[in-house]
Amino acid sequence: MAFNAVELPEPAPDLIAALEAAGLPTDDLHEPGRRFYRFGDDAGLIGYGGLEQIGPDVLIRSMVVVDARRGGGLGAEVLSWLETEAAGRKAAGLYLLTTSATAFFQRHGYTALPRSAAPPAIAASRQFSALCPASAAFMFKELRPQ
Repeated sequence: MAFNAVELPEPAPDLIAALEAAGLPTDDLHEPGRRFYRFGDDAGLIGYGGLEQIGPDVLIRSMVVVDARRGGGLGAEVLSWLETEAAGRKAAGLYLLTTSATAFFQRHGYTALPRSAAPPAIAASRQFSALCPASAAFMFKELRPQ
């Protein structure tokens, strides 16, 4: 499937609106170390996703496919793109927190971990320590070097 990914120079209002509509955190989007991308194709907007580099690891931030485009495999395509981007940054592993997409990420090779297993730098991130509820599933996937 052909789509394009455009890095957003700053968190745009359409990104913020999409994340808020999906119930995802937006309080720290302007802080350093976060990169957000808009995904689209000939049919229009697919969604958004972000990466936050934390030492040797990357935290997937706020991946969302807009309602009208769900159910066609686009989420898997966006996730694969984010994984490739993280591997290109020499990330050893990908982490994420989710309140509603645990099964989706498990289908794509992520493992649920106890929050106590988080590396100290990940545990200290605002996403982990303050923005996501304690009930959010903490997940991990090891990346192969590229």
